[in-house]
Amino acid sequence: TMKNSVPQAASLLLEKLLLLVHVRPLPAGSGGETPPPAAPGYYDTSCFKRGDLLEVPRTLFIHFGIYLGENRVAHLMPDILPAFTGDRRQIQQVVTNKRLILGVITKTASIRVDTVEDFAYGGSILVNHMDRLFEDQVLGSEEAARRAEKLVGATAYSLLWNNCEHFVTYCRYGAPVSFQTDKFCETVKMIIRDQRSVLASVLVGLASIVCLGLAPSTTLPTIFIPFFLWMAG
Repeated sequence: TMKNSVPQAASLLLEKLLLLVHVRPLPAGSGGETPPPAAPGYYDTSCFKRGDLLEVPRTLFIHFGIYLGENRVAHLMPDILPAFTGDRRQIQQVVTNKRLILGVITKTASIRVDTVEDFAYGGSILVNHMDRLFEDQVLGSEEAARRAEKLVGATAYSLLWNNCEHFVTYCRYGAPVSFQTDKFCETVKMIIRDQRSVLASVLVGLASIVCLGLAPSTTLPTIFIPFFLWMAG
């Protein structure tokens, strides 16, 4: 029915948005801060080679990075902090969800270098899993690493046009593409075909805030759904 499909559509769109933003649910009492990563030495980096493309599959998304050697990974993360300070010590601290979400809203990010532990956060790592999709387009490993190193620093961010997957595919295959973006766009098309669903989703979110208060579970859908096109631009 229409009443059931509207909340489901809103929930599906929010899930896809979070997939591209890389937001992770935090445990109760965390205060909105990112939990600590795996302990040093958790990963065996001896099997990684400079220029490898690393993937960390999670429940709703895949995070990507380029291995630079010596337990260092370059990866793109939305982050508001580089817009306010050039202090590398502050910027290099692990990005909290608050910094990340503000980075998405303001379209700011940084291509940063972290340890494998900070990059993967205890998730399993796939190595060069995307090579099979690009066949003869794979660049040399050293070329991929050098491209990543040249791009380290502050950068613009877009959910659809410049996320972590665009970064790694440019470095390793020479062309920025994102299969996660393609899936997201298909979901958006499915939902906005019926404008009533979008309007109803917004109304449901507003009603939820009035009835349930300002909680992330009710506030985020209301904020993200009406403005996803602006953020994606």
